[in-house]
Amino acid sequence: MTADRLSGGMVVPVQSSGELLYSAVAVGSLVAAAFSGWIGMVSRQRRALSIAVAAWALAIAAAGATSSLWLAVGLLICAGAADLVSAVYRQTILRTYAPDEMRGRLQGGFTVVVAGGPRLSDLRAGAMASATGITLAWSGAAAVCLVLVVGGAPAVRPFWHSATRAGA
Repeated sequence: MTADRLSGGMVVPVQSSGELLYSAVAVGSLVAAAFSGWIGMVSRQRRALSIAVAAWALAIAAAGATSSLWLAVGLLICAGAADLVSAVYRQTILRTYAPDEMRGRLQGGFTVVVAGGPRLSDLRAGAMASATGITLAWSGAAAVCLVLVVGGAPAVRPFWHSATRAGA
């Protein structure tokens, strides 16, 4: 049987670990969707969006740094849940605040980012992993995202302090 090593030296079968790691984000999204009723009750959606993106980045960075397969799977499930929450808020904000004449173009740009962003990130991660190693490639970009969100979102006062009517 073919085996692979996680960053801490733990040997696991490639087939089963790959399937677990690959599907964990989707499992997290499904679980979050099943319990998503609370999302519409949040009045500070932009702040909640920032927190969800920060939670995603933290979970991804931690998953890349761990040597435990099961901890990595759990962290990726958390990342999937955070990503679903951020996706709901991104779409809500886009559709609520974009002017009618800009909404189609903004939605088109959003679709390009959502469809192309992960593929470009895969390219970046592969190139970076071959140059620096898998842990830095996996966790490094997520750590940069975390720093930018934690530092940037509160610095944009209109974004950070806006509120919507909960349930509206």
